[in-house]
Amino acid sequence: MKKTTCAACDCELGHDAISVKLGGTTVEVCCQECAEALKEADTAATDNKD
Repeated sequence: MKKTTCAACDCELGHDAISVKLGGTTVEVCCQECAEALKEADTAATDNKD
Protein backbone atom coordinates (compact mmCIF):
# COMPACT_ATOMS: atom_id res chain seq x y z
CA MET A 1 0.00 0.00 0.00
CA LYS A 2 1.33 3.42 -0.96
CA LYS A 3 1.70 5.89 1.89
CA THR A 4 1.14 9.54 1.16
CA THR A 5 2.13 12.47 3.31
CA CYS A 6 0.89 15.98 3.93
CA ALA A 7 2.35 18.59 1.59
CA ALA A 8 2.84 20.97 4.52
CA CYS A 9 4.07 18.90 7.48
CA ASP A 10 4.88 15.42 6.10
CA CYS A 11 2.39 13.68 8.42
CA GLU A 12 0.80 10.58 6.98
CA LEU A 13 -2.51 11.33 5.24
CA GLY A 14 -5.64 9.54 6.32
CA HIS A 15 -9.04 9.15 4.68
CA ASP A 16 -9.92 12.71 5.73
CA ALA A 17 -7.20 14.45 3.69
CA ILE A 18 -8.01 17.91 2.35
CA SER A 19 -7.24 18.87 -1.26
CA VAL A 20 -5.80 22.35 -1.78
CA LYS A 21 -5.34 23.98 -5.18
CA LEU A 22 -2.17 26.08 -5.43
CA GLY A 23 -1.69 27.71 -8.79
CA GLY A 24 -2.35 24.91 -11.25
CA THR A 25 -1.48 22.07 -8.86
CA THR A 26 -3.65 20.26 -6.36
CA VAL A 27 -1.96 18.92 -3.23
CA GLU A 28 -3.30 17.07 -0.22
CA VAL A 29 -2.86 18.08 3.39
CA CYS A 30 -3.77 16.45 6.68
CA CYS A 31 -5.80 19.24 8.29
CA GLN A 32 -7.35 22.68 7.86
CA GLU A 33 -4.38 24.35 9.61
CA CYS A 34 -1.98 22.95 7.00
CA ALA A 35 -4.36 23.97 4.21
CA GLU A 36 -4.42 27.56 5.47
CA ALA A 37 -0.63 27.62 5.91
CA LEU A 38 -0.06 26.50 2.32
CA LYS A 39 -2.61 28.98 0.96
CA GLU A 40 -0.93 31.83 2.86
CA ALA A 41 2.54 30.77 1.67
CA ASP A 42 1.31 30.52 -1.93
CA THR A 43 -0.30 33.96 -1.72
CA ALA A 44 2.88 35.48 -0.29
CA ALA A 45 5.03 33.85 -2.99
CA THR A 46 2.67 35.00 -5.75
CA ASP A 47 2.55 38.55 -4.39
CA ASN A 48 6.37 38.73 -4.29
CA LYS A 49 6.81 37.77 -7.97
CA ASP A 50 6.20 41.34 -9.14
